[in-house]
Amino acid sequence: MATLTIRNLPDHVKDRLRVRAAHNGRSMEAEARMILEESLVEPGTVDLSWVEAFIEIGRTYGPVDLPVPPREVEPAWTFDEP
Repeated sequence: MATLTIRNLPDHVKDRLRVRAAHNGRSMEAEARMILEESLVEPGTVDLSWVEAFIEIGRTYGPVDLPVPPREVEPAWTFDEP
């Protein structure tokens, strides 16, 4: 990952970033990263999490029935000596 240093940031901007980060439960660095990521997303693109992508595949192709293997029950553990 790249590192970015921002110099000469006005105090009022830094203060607003600090307040916004605290409101969202993030560090100032994480909040600045989120602001940059959100502002640079191209219109019409969707960034899905793997769960959302999996759900979307299910909606597109329908449900899938997977075989459930038979369950093997093992005897309970015991600490008795043999």
